[in-house]
Amino acid sequence: MLKSGDHVIFSSVTYIAVYRLFNELLNSKFHIETTIVDTSDLNAVRKAIKPNTKLIHIETPGNPTLTISDIKAIAEIAHKNGALLSVDNTFASPFNQRPIELGADFSVESLTKYINGHGDAMGGAIIGKKKYLDIIRTQLQINLGGTISPFNAWLIMRGAVTLALRMKQHNENALTVAQYLQTVNGVSFVAYPGLESHPNHNIAKAQMFPGFGGMISFGIKADHDTHNRFISHLKVITPAVSLGHDESLIVFIGENDERQYLYPDEFHNGFFRFSVGIEDIEDIIEDLKQAFEKENLL
Repeated sequence: MLKSGDHVIFSSVTYIAVYRLFNELLNSKFHIETTIVDTSDLNAVRKAIKPNTKLIHIETPGNPTLTISDIKAIAEIAHKNGALLSVDNTFASPFNQRPIELGADFSVESLTKYINGHGDAMGGAIIGKKKYLDIIRTQLQINLGGTISPFNAWLIMRGAVTLALRMKQHNENALTVAQYLQTVNGVSFVAYPGLESHPNHNIAKAQMFPGFGGMISFGIKADHDTHNRFISHLKVITPAVSLGHDESLIVFIGENDERQYLYPDEFHNGFFRFSVGIEDIEDIIEDLKQAFEKENLL
């Protein structure tokens, strides 16, 4: 959808491969101008618009800080200025949030995550109007070979059958875990859109329904090594970099993350990104509790 000389605005908090695509590849190879914006700030989005702006890309909730951007308002800004809006909807899943119904032109889903739900297949999807998808099919699928394998497609369709059931449990478990983490003395912050303490909780409540997803980020009052030891104590929760699986997964994102400068201050000392699974909620909380106890963080 873009050509040399065009301008793109993108969220300051995005999946790392998207960050590299917009921040590096499009600039250096294709001479497409890009601007990083905190898209939770509508005034910042408006100020970033240029005559050659053709696309705004947002991720909400954002990976990994759970930043919330107002899809409907940004769609209005984009369309008023002749630009398209794409939304990475992976953290929410289409069960909790439907960007196109809120005015977006594209909804992007990592099928690997919640839609598959079992951590055993890789795929992605772009949802939008046929006139745009025909261009994408021709240029991406035919010319560049960006197509999913039949076996991965079969696995994802198998997993998608239980999406609604799984998401209900992810939503319920994550909210309970987030509320529990707020009570732990050794926890420095909890980022979850379902908490009233989240700075954009009201926007999340308006555009995410019936729940707020299974992703939480939180920090502990400890040094780098203690973060790693905490993870090593976990028995039910698995240390892994993916998300959206049936089992709970956690990863420590350290101070050397290349996007650290874009994160809120509380994230700068390292933090955990926690994909809350569908296990029994008592098992998840007991696992966290025993790990906190071993590091004297309760």
